[in-house]
Amino acid sequence: MSQIYFSEARHADYTLQLALGAAQLPTDDLGRPDQMFFSLSDDDGLIGFIGLEGNGADRLLRSLVVLPTRRGKGYGRMLVERLEGVADGAVERLHLLTSGTGELFRQLGYVDADRDAAPAFIAATAQFTSLCGPRATYLVKDLE
Repeated sequence: MSQIYFSEARHADYTLQLALGAAQLPTDDLGRPDQMFFSLSDDDGLIGFIGLEGNGADRLLRSLVVLPTRRGKGYGRMLVERLEGVADGAVERLHLLTSGTGELFRQLGYVDADRDAAPAFIAATAQFTSLCGPRATYLVKDLE
């Protein structure tokens, strides 16, 4: 079995931007100082990316993408679980917006939430205000 690597990725990484763009995920707000992105790879190469935005107890999980050739093997779940592991202790709640069904996130303990109840920082993010649109599903997970 191949070794799995989870490591920090750079905002300016062309591969990150290309993967997000190909998955029709927002790239317009990349490069903010309060964003961290991580990549998942193995001995066969890149698997995908996931991001975390913010500095406080409430942070935004963003930009989960698994490369098309690597989908259907549980890597999306692995990316979320690894990100939660990095956030554990420093973050009380993870918030996210998805234009998909959100089923993967619900399986991982995220619950539907009222957008009007989002903390001020989350509600002020570009993802929340403009990039994801009003129809995006808003989900939250309490990590405590």
